[in-house]
Amino acid sequence: MNAIGWIRLAVIGAAVGALELASRSGLIDHRVVIAPSEMADALVRLLISGQANGQIALTFGIVIAAVLISVVVGFALGAAIHALPRVRQTLEPLFATYYAVPIFIFYPVMIAIFGLSVIPILLMGVLTALVAMIIATLNGLDRIPRVLMKVARVHRMGRLQTALRVSLPAAAPHLFTGIKLAVSYAFIGVIASEFLLAPAGLGRIISDAYSDFDNRRMYALMLLLIVVATLVNMALHALDQRWAQRRGIVRP
Repeated sequence: MNAIGWIRLAVIGAAVGALELASRSGLIDHRVVIAPSEMADALVRLLISGQANGQIALTFGIVIAAVLISVVVGFALGAAIHALPRVRQTLEPLFATYYAVPIFIFYPVMIAIFGLSVIPILLMGVLTALVAMIIATLNGLDRIPRVLMKVARVHRMGRLQTALRVSLPAAAPHLFTGIKLAVSYAFIGVIASEFLLAPAGLGRIISDAYSDFDNRRMYALMLLLIVVATLVNMALHALDQRWAQRRGIVRP
């Protein structure tokens, strides 16, 4: 781990320690926020009891499905739009303002169409993450050096060979950025949708715990989401750094 990694850990440790001290000393009301150590204890007990394991598996399964669909469909749409300049000129203003409109305004419509099921939640996760992957694909394909395409033509590569051996490797760093964004947005879309009207899932349990003033359960599940999201992002960041090092790029 480099110096920046240690600094990040130190900042996180200091923040957790400060919250622990403030909670234990009474500076923060226990009815508002419990100490991090209590959150961890409540999470361990909850996982051992198995009471929420089904809901946890359901939520993370939806997130994984949303990420996979967003990455595959987003890459395909991005590549198709990149090959059609007029279509791109038409859609680019929509992409630029896409996240200015709350995606969740469509959730009641989806419930009316598909009912209170997993499908509206999955669609919300996909819609939240899809455009990020499309934009990343467009950026990656835009930044392929022209000299590489000339080399492909000199070697008389076909379209498939050019795509697999030249375009994809050159655009990979930007595509990986799109994957990281898709993961983050899918988490947000799925959890937030479960908060609204979903019959099950982590978001639903957290919402119910909040309504019942069950702080231990609420903060335990919130801690689980934070830990999982952090670990996933750290793993993706490590893969990104390895890829950059193999390409001779130094990243912090």
